[in-house]
Amino acid sequence: QVHLVESGGGSVQAGGSLMLTCAASTYTDRLNCMGWFIQAPGKEREGVALINQGGSTYYADSVKGRFTISLDTAKNTVSLLMNSLKPEDTGMYYCAADLHGCGWPPASSALGFWGQGTQVTVSA
Repeated sequence: QVHLVESGGGSVQAGGSLMLTCAASTYTDRLNCMGWFIQAPGKEREGVALINQGGSTYYADSVKGRFTISLDTAKNTVSLLMNSLKPEDTGMYYCAADLHGCGWPPASSALGFWGQGTQVTVSA
C-alpha cells in the first residue's frame, strides 16, 4: 500500500499562487504515474496534471500555461505550482499515483493510490 499526503492548500485571491506538495510513503521511482485531480463542489473529480517517470507531463486545457507539475525522486514528492489562480480553480485537490504509466485524459479509476485531499479556495 502506498500512502500519499498532500499539503499546501489554502485561500488566495484571484491572480495569486499556491504550491501543492504530495509526499509518498514509498520511493517515487516505483510509481510510474503521479499527479493531481480536482473535485469542485457539485462536480466529478477530474484530472489537472500528471507526470510519468520519464518526465512527460499532461495538463488539463484549463490550466496549461498556469500550472506546473514536477517530480522530486530524492524527496519522494510530486508538486503542483499554481500561478494566476482563478475562482474556477477552487476545489479539493487530490494527489494520486499508480504503478502503471499515465494516460490522458485520466480516469479516476485508472490510479490506485489517493491522498486525502487539500482544499484550494480562490476568491474573486
